[in-house]
Amino acid sequence: MKFFTHILIVIVVFTVETISAQKQNITATVVNATSDVGNIKYALYTKENFRKEPVQAKEANIKEGKSTVVFENIPAGEYAIICFHDANNNNRMDFEPNGMPLEDYGASNNNLSRFGPPRYEEAKFLVRDKDVSFEIKF
Repeated sequence: MKFFTHILIVIVVFTVETISAQKQNITATVVNATSDVGNIKYALYTKENFRKEPVQAKEANIKEGKSTVVFENIPAGEYAIICFHDANNNNRMDFEPNGMPLEDYGASNNNLSRFGPPRYEEAKFLVRDKDVSFEIKF
C-alpha cells in the first residue's frame, strides 16, 4: 500500500509541474477602430518592462473596425497590453506638439486614465493555466 501511495504522489507532482509549465495564448481584439486604414500595433508587457521593450509585439490589419492578434506561448504571470491605431503606417504613435495623441490607443482592461499614457496598474491581468482573451476599446 505504501508503494502505491508513493507512486500516486509522484504522478500528482508530475502532473502539477506539467500543467504549471504549460504556456498559454493571449488573444487581443480591438473592436472599435474608426477606420480600416493602416493597422493596429500591439505590445505585451510585464511590470518590469512596461512601455519599454515588449515581451512580444504584433500588428494586424483592420477589417470592419476590428483587429485581432494572438500572443503565443506566454508563461504564467502578470502582463499588460497596449495598442494603437497606426493610421499612417509610420510604425509609431503620432502626437500633437502639445503631447496629445493624434492616433487612437487602448489597453487591456479598457481602464485608461483621461490624462496621460496607460498605466500598468490599470491594464494588468493574470495568465494562469488557460488562454486569456480581451476586447480592447479605443
